[in-house]
Amino acid sequence: MNCYLARDYKGTLSAGNKARTDIEAVMSSLGYRNLGIRQSVSNGGLKHFVRNLAGVIKECGTIRPGDIVVLQYPLKKYFSPVCHIAHARGAKVIALIHDLGSFRRKALTEDKEIRRLSNADLIIAHNAAMRRWLERRGCTAKVIELGIFDFLNNSRPAENHEPDGNYKVVYAGNLQRRKNSFLYSIKPQGWSMVLYGNGFEASEAAGADSIDYRGFAKPSDLIKDAGGDFGLVWDGDSTQECSGAYGEYLRVNNPHKTSLYIRCGLPVIIWKEAALAPFIEREGLGITIGSLEELHDILPSITPDRYREMRRRVLAIGERLANGKYAGAALLRATALLAPNPVE
Repeated sequence: MNCYLARDYKGTLSAGNKARTDIEAVMSSLGYRNLGIRQSVSNGGLKHFVRNLAGVIKECGTIRPGDIVVLQYPLKKYFSPVCHIAHARGAKVIALIHDLGSFRRKALTEDKEIRRLSNADLIIAHNAAMRRWLERRGCTAKVIELGIFDFLNNSRPAENHEPDGNYKVVYAGNLQRRKNSFLYSIKPQGWSMVLYGNGFEASEAAGADSIDYRGFAKPSDLIKDAGGDFGLVWDGDSTQECSGAYGEYLRVNNPHKTSLYIRCGLPVIIWKEAALAPFIEREGLGITIGSLEELHDILPSITPDRYREMRRRVLAIGERLANGKYAGAALLRATALLAPNPVE
């Protein structure tokens, strides 16, 4: 029996929780058994940790020999103990990575993260770049690739969309200066920007005249009408490259906003050094760039026919994301590789 350890999400779902709950929905559709996890409400401390750990151990008591347990990583302090319990009970563990704590947050060292992840039998990494990063640092678990995160939602974008001649580039997410200070220095020429999210101070942006700041919007509303033509995947301090801790993380990370853009029917603009750039190029889902200044020449040159073809491909992949096809395929491959007689 395949099973997974689910979390109880309280309050508003963040982008990170959206990705996790989508994975849980896919696993449930594939017949995975939910082990559950109960967490006590507390201000933290040793007593809180021990109480929660006891709850996790209790839930893990239903694991049986031959089971395959899927853990969504990170699982805070409980990841390694759950791996040890599962192995002691004759089960194997798949770790599906959402975030690596040794990058932008520096929550732990690379060596500690590799040791922790090596407790799993198999890891589902975001992409080939993340797989190579893990393998080169000595991760002993087998590693396969997800490809891209799914984005489950019943909303659908309009089938037909014709730009009005001035391409609008959508950027959604955390708009605070500490994460995306490039938004304050960019000056669109021959195109404009539409921003969604919290924390943007429009009056301080150099290109304010070409930026339409719309505040927070629900994903379901964006999917129906994002108010733009492209979705931008860019992070960091500079318009010349994706720099800083957040920018560098794009070299190995699959930003969840990429999946949102595709579900919105928006062809993607992404930094050419980003880990997802090969996927975007291979599937014909948009354009890759070295700097944001390149858009001043590239966007005005995109013909209506070229745009329609990119959008046609985006809508097709968007249907796969809406139905959990990428996570489903990765999980099926992972469980097959952990079978007694695995098939590559």
